Parts: sequence; structure tokens; C-alpha cells
Amino acid sequence: MGLEEEIREIEDEIANTPYNKSTEAHIGRLKSKLAEKKEKFEKQQSGSGGGGGYSVEKHGDATVALVGFPSVGKSSLLNSLTNAESETGSYEFTTLDVNPGMLNHRGANIQLLDVPGLIEGAATGKGDGKQVLAVVRNADLIVFVLSVFEIDQYDRLQEELYDINIRVDEEPPRVTVRPKIKDGIKITSSADQELDEETIKDVLRDQGYVNAVLNLQETLTIDRLIDGLMENREYIPSITCVNKVDLIDPTYKETVDEQLRERDLDPEEVTFISAEAEKGLDVLKDRIWEKLDLIRVYMDKPGRGVDWEEPLVVERGTTIGEAIEKLGGEMEERFRFARVSGPSATHDEQQVGTDHVLEDEDVLKLILRR
Repeated sequence: MGLEEEIREIEDEIANTPYNKSTEAHIGRLKSKLAEKKEKFEKQQSGSGGGGGYSVEKHGDATVALVGFPSVGKSSLLNSLTNAESETGSYEFTTLDVNPGMLNHRGANIQLLDVPGLIEGAATGKGDGKQVLAVVRNADLIVFVLSVFEIDQYDRLQEELYDINIRVDEEPPRVTVRPKIKDGIKITSSADQELDEETIKDVLRDQGYVNAVLNLQETLTIDRLIDGLMENREYIPSITCVNKVDLIDPTYKETVDEQLRERDLDPEEVTFISAEAEKGLDVLKDRIWEKLDLIRVYMDKPGRGVDWEEPLVVERGTTIGEAIEKLGGEMEERFRFARVSGPSATHDEQQVGTDHVLEDEDVLKLILRR
């Protein structure tokens, strides 16, 4: 029996086993085996080099993937937000390749990727689905693009991304495992666990651990435990926009809001847009910026003053040492100290070192050795 058949058999058994306290350990073992076999299958496929795939080099300060099913208007949205020219049309599968464009917003260059329209079963390879989803795995942010007439597409998109090990809007499980040479498996936990110890040990053994110390720092489900032990998970934040709102009667908005709430989406946090009519796009740009959690640092350049036009854009929490690393060149070797003015400084031109954490709209002057 090949790996694909084994995966299908395990999936069928999980689906057909009622979940309760007495079956919890059994289902845990099945899910653990499934994760291990899926990982093997992925490695097997990537090793065989099949299917060509999509490859987009990352540029700019951050990369955002526009994810949606065919004909939701991703191409029109990309064209409205950037300088890209993605083919648009009212028929399905207009986008046959990944089209990049650059959004310039608040001094940042944000790469947007118009990903080919997903279809159900993308994670199992339908419609070049795996290659498409592989592009999404490298993004810093996912923007779900939904049609106002098909809000239920959100459920299927989430499932497809989950099946290819993308965990949307989740933090990595606080799980650490340290292999040992002997003495079996020892479990320590700083949180109460509903899973029994033998189930946890069984999952570890399925993942190849015979002797190990496992530390759990949160209350875990079986799925979160398995995720914490696997290295092929990607944790990516998301925002959602609903397109084609210019085509609905205003009274229908209430129905759309209810459909969003059923999916734990707050209508106030969802961006309603019309890519064709270019409505709601400024709000969407701002929400992309905020979710990426970027900051602008204005460089005070010797002899030229402060460059207010092209800030250094970095992630919130970046230190001066990390900013210097991004700037590159010989600055790391020549660095003496820095002077900072702005929100992170206690006073103008505060003298600081590499550990100083920058904030949005700081002015940074580097003092370098000659």
C-alpha cells in the first residue's frame, strides 16, 4: 500500500470514530500517525521534483498573499492597489500564475501576490493547489478575499490552508522537547492538561521520541500537541476583505454581517471593498500595514540631514543592532553608538547602544568609526 492510500485510510478511520473520552487516546495516535505520514509524503513529492510549481522571489519590506477562490476579484484588487497588471476577467481561473505587485504605503514597499484561485482539494494537489499553497507559506500576511455573495468560501479556504500545515492567526504551541540518551519519556507541565500522560507519550513515540524530556507551557489539545512536535508548520496572521459590495442592496449587508459572525469574524474588523469601483481600498491598505506590525525609522544621514522620504521599515520590536544588520555594509564593524529622537527616546538625540528597541517614526543617527 502506498503512502497516499495509507493517509486516506487513516483519515477515514478518524472521520468514522466518534470522539469521546474513551476514544481520545486512539484518535490522538491516529492523528499523530497521519501527521508523520503526510510529512513523509510531502518530502517524497518535493524530492521527486514533480509538478514544476510557482516560485516568487520576495522583495520589499513584507510579502502579502491574496488568497481566494476563482473569480472573487483578486486580480482587480492587485491592479487597484499596486503597479502590477494582472489579467482580469469575469470567468474562472483568469490567473494562471502568481502575479506580484508592489504596494507603497506609509513609506513601506509591500509585495502583494495575486495567488491563482484556489479550488476545493487544493491541499491534495487539485488545480496545482499544492504549488499555489506553497507560495502562501512564505508570506508574512494572508489577505482572504471573499465574494460578498459567498461568505462560506472562508470555511473552505481555512480548511485548505490547515491541510497544508498553515496555521492562520495562531501562535506556535509552547512546547519544547529535548531528546535524551536513556530513561524513557519524562513530561513536565506548567499548565493543567486534559490529555492523559500515556496519550501524550504515545504521540511522542509516534514522532520518533523514545527518550526525551517534554515541557508543556499551555493546556494542549491533541492537534496543538502534534503541531508543537512538527517542524513543518507555518504560523501566519490574516485579515479578511469582502469584495463586490457595490453589487448588493444595502439591506443585504445585515445578512452578510450575520454570516461573518457565524465564522467568528467581527464585521467591524472585516474590510468591505469594491476592487472594480476602488472603494474601501484606503482602509484595506491601513489594515494591511497595521497587521504586518511594521514601523518607520527615519535615518539622519551625515551631511544630508533626515531622510523623510524613504524610511527604514522594520518589524515592531526591532533593536538598533537588528536595524544595522538590515542596512548591511560595514556598519556593524564600524558602529560606535547611536543617537535617537522620537517615541522610543527619553529625550532628543538620546545616546543608545545596539540593544535599544526602536519605535514608529523614530529618527536614528548612527555614529561610526572612521
